[in-house]
Parts: sequence; C-alpha cells; structure tokens
Amino acid sequence: MRELRTAVIAALALTVALGLAYPLAMTGAAQLIFPGRADGSMVEVGGRVVGSTLIGQDFARPTGRKDAAGDPVLAPDPRYFQSRPSVTGYAPAATFFNNQGPNQKALAGQLDGFARAYLARERPYTPGLTRRGIPSDAVTTSASGVDPQISEANARIQANRVARRRGLPLARVLTLVDDHASRPLFGLAGPKSINVLQLNAALDREPSR
Repeated sequence: MRELRTAVIAALALTVALGLAYPLAMTGAAQLIFPGRADGSMVEVGGRVVGSTLIGQDFARPTGRKDAAGDPVLAPDPRYFQSRPSVTGYAPAATFFNNQGPNQKALAGQLDGFARAYLARERPYTPGLTRRGIPSDAVTTSASGVDPQISEANARIQANRVARRRGLPLARVLTLVDDHASRPLFGLAGPKSINVLQLNAALDREPSR
C-alpha cells in the first residue's frame, strides 16, 4: 500500500507539474515575450484579421460563374501577388507534399499546367517571359502545401502585373518587394524570399488610384 500510495502521489505531482504548471508557464512567457507569435502571427488590415504570416493562402476573387456543384468559381486576383501552387488548396488542416517522382507523367502534366497558368497570368505584363525564365517556386508545390513565401525573382516578375493593375509606379511596387525581402537563418544565409500576405497587406495600405 505504501508503494501504491507513493506511485499515485508521484503520478499526480508529475501530472500537475508537467501537464498543467509547465504549459501554463511557457504559455505565459510566450505571451509576455512574443505576444504576436504566441497568438499565431496574425495579420490585421483595417482592424480585421486577414490571415497568418505562417500560412500561405489563395488570393482569388469570384469570376461570377459557378461550377457543376453550384459553388462560385474563383480566379487569381490580378491586383495581388500570388502564392506558389498548393496541392492542399492552402488548407492548413491537411498539409502534405506532392508525393510524385520526376519520371511520372502526372507530375510532368502538373508542372506543365502550372507553367501555362503562370505565363498566361504574367506574360501580358512581362513581355518576353518564357518557361526558362519562370522561377522554380512558381511552378512547384511546397512540402507543406501552405508555404507563405515566394522567391524574390517570382515577386519581381509579378510586380509588373500588380503595378499595372493597381495603377502604381513600378518602382514603388519594387520598393515594397525589397522592403519585405529577407533571408532565412536570421538573415545570414540562403536566397531572399517574400512573405506574400505581408506584401499584399502593404499594397492595400498604398493610396488607391
């Protein structure tokens, strides 16, 4: 009975310490030191939460058409920078990667479709753009399916479209791209990338024309 009593007390004490006190302490410390990150790194525009910097999303708008199921058909909004392709539809509850090999026809067809869509969207504003000039992240999916960032090269191509559709000087849009470009590992290594949501939020703060 003494051993049983000791085991029960130890189990209760460890449960309270590690299952209650420790999580509460870490949560409190996170809220005190990194409140924004602790709350999910949310982005607000005009007092309204529009997303998280940690999760990519689709910047689309209704086309006025409906599919066979009666749901609205969406298309990329040309006034915004677009995220890289996603096999999850940017659903954070079902993140996974594209489990296809380089020799599969299905993957080749998918990449071809992404390349065609990218050229159709960007070439009218970037004359002379070819498949060879498309950044790899513009036609490939990320490991999670919700990558919130695109490459600097991708953003600079899209800047031509965004500037034209918003009536903004291209130099101003490129300045916003530069302001939001950063390197991983605390800026010490790797190519620059841009958080699409933060960049689009900055665009919406620009005077409309």
